Amino acid sequence: MKKIITLLFILLLPLCVVCGQPFSEEVTKYIEIQEPVIALRNITLIDGTGGPVRTNQDIVITGDHITAIGDSGKINIPPTAKVIDGSGKAVIPGLVMLHEHLFYAKPFEGAYKAVHMTNTFPKMYLAGGVTTMRTAGSIEANTDLNIKNLINQGKMVGPNIDVSTPHIERQGFIPQLQSLYGDESIENWINYWADKGVTSVKAYNNITKDDLERIIKAAHSRNMKVTGHLCSITYREAADLGIDNLEHGFAASSDFIPDKKENECDNGKIAQSLLNLNDNDPELKNLMEHLIKKNVTITYTPNVFEPFNEREIVPGGGDVAMAPFLLEQIKGIYDQYANSKYDSLEYKGFKNDMRRIRRFHTMGGKVVVGTDPTGAGRTIAGYSNQRLIELLIEGGFNIEEAIKLSTLNGANYLGVAEETGSVEVGKKADLILINGDLSKDVSNIRNMEIVFKNGVGFSSGKIFESVKGKLGLD
Repeated sequence: MKKIITLLFILLLPLCVVCGQPFSEEVTKYIEIQEPVIALRNITLIDGTGGPVRTNQDIVITGDHITAIGDSGKINIPPTAKVIDGSGKAVIPGLVMLHEHLFYAKPFEGAYKAVHMTNTFPKMYLAGGVTTMRTAGSIEANTDLNIKNLINQGKMVGPNIDVSTPHIERQGFIPQLQSLYGDESIENWINYWADKGVTSVKAYNNITKDDLERIIKAAHSRNMKVTGHLCSITYREAADLGIDNLEHGFAASSDFIPDKKENECDNGKIAQSLLNLNDNDPELKNLMEHLIKKNVTITYTPNVFEPFNEREIVPGGGDVAMAPFLLEQIKGIYDQYANSKYDSLEYKGFKNDMRRIRRFHTMGGKVVVGTDPTGAGRTIAGYSNQRLIELLIEGGFNIEEAIKLSTLNGANYLGVAEETGSVEVGKKADLILINGDLSKDVSNIRNMEIVFKNGVGFSSGKIFESVKGKLGLD
């Protein structure tokens, strides 16, 4: 019996219990704070609700929930609390990102190959402050589900994940994305993934209006929302069919192609029509009003469209995470396109969409955000999520709006706002401790120290350090 007890002790040794959650040794090495009661003192708070920045605030975390917030010295700090001096530091909610992937756009012969980043991306997302994310389309949906479950079981480091179906596509330019063939039953396909535990649906470029109508009906019958990076179908058509969400701001809208043919996808024509579109065109305002009327949420993804010239090779400083061979490839792409005619057009489109998404938001449109680590391979998990906050400020949002777009708006869309998305009493302790006053200098977003997920504080620095030079090897 003694030998059995000793053996059980050895088997259980890699596990610890933090606030009722068991964690493997692989996870615990990144945990910085795990006390039952934690007090953050004298911090600057941007709570995610859109309300004004508050200085000299105290926050008490008990277990996995926020139990008190107030002016420093005016709320009860339990004597058993682990006290952290937040002087000169800021707190924001954990980021809630709606267009993320667990795969990466690895450059390959002038195009890219979608490669799953099973080991690096989940870590990098959490290190970059993402506590909840949606995979807006999957390459390996079963792998995404397994990662989600392993994270929930405390065996992997990463955020809470809302897993999407593979991209629903009939034909396209990326081999890994096609998922529908011939007369295959859309309804059976949706039900197959819903039964496995997928919770969102992603439609892609080449589908018909009939396809999308059936996708939406089947998904809604399973209480799943549908988003789309569309091309063959206009935003107006999709809204009329009942779609919940549209990806990439207005940069994927085919509504302004002259004499557009039904169900035809031409990304070149989309790009040209949007470059020619005047912001004062009444049809643009009319489309925005229609989307608002139909309760369609727009996901803004500026990272994947960020120009090359006079910007970081890997925006957000994520080049340190890349394997040397991969970084060399990305540098080659950067050198090729910086100062080119292509880049000047990208810059114009980038700025156009910044203005248009800001206008849509001002009109009352629902906006969420994400980074989409695809495109030219310069967008990577974690670092790009921090960079996104900087880009929102560049686009004219104030810091309170930028944080709300990146937190509470996403939580509202996913239906989890009662639990997360803002720093409020009674909610889960999903929040980020940042070294520096974010309200005075947005670049401090890169100085994340502790990312709290369900009250457990993970070291952003330790996680990022663990993946240096490894992105692209997994």
